[in-house]
Amino acid sequence: MDADTLLGMDVIESDEILMQRYATGDVGAFELLYQRHKGPVYRYMLKLCQNEAIAEELFQEVWIKLIKARVNYVASAKFTTYLYKLAHNLFIDHYRKQNVRIVIDESVEIDNAEADIQNGNNPEAQTQLEQSIDQLNKILDELPSEQREVFLLREESGMTVPEIADTIGVNQEAVKSRLRYAIAKLRKGLGNG
Repeated sequence: MDADTLLGMDVIESDEILMQRYATGDVGAFELLYQRHKGPVYRYMLKLCQNEAIAEELFQEVWIKLIKARVNYVASAKFTTYLYKLAHNLFIDHYRKQNVRIVIDESVEIDNAEADIQNGNNPEAQTQLEQSIDQLNKILDELPSEQREVFLLREESGMTVPEIADTIGVNQEAVKSRLRYAIAKLRKGLGNG
């Protein structure tokens, strides 16, 4: 037993270590990675594709590609950068195959009374939250694809500007610009700016 186990502390391993463990055959490490990232990766694909069937197909392909790539994985960047680069490339490849041209070119906060809403004590706040979320999703869907993508990478995966730039293959200034425009449009659409 190591010191953390003796002290009764749960050690949360980094994604990079889990991926390295998976590369050596530890299936449990893959399961942890999948549990950590399945929701954000799926939402990212769904918002990019704006088509549930295509998003589900590409979501599965991301994980299949990750499984196949495990033996060659080198932790040269954050795991999330690696994972979302796989997702981004699959998205681009899918639409290239379809002969569809894709232009690759402060977060929005929704005020909520979280405890009341979770407990069902405030139906008015729940309705208002649902309307705000619907409005946010509508505005997000209307963003140009390059702005939507950088916003989603930041919000869904928590990536930094340099990580997003590395993931989608553009310079950091382009990422900053796209993010600024996306946030401005979202704020304006929600009446916050």
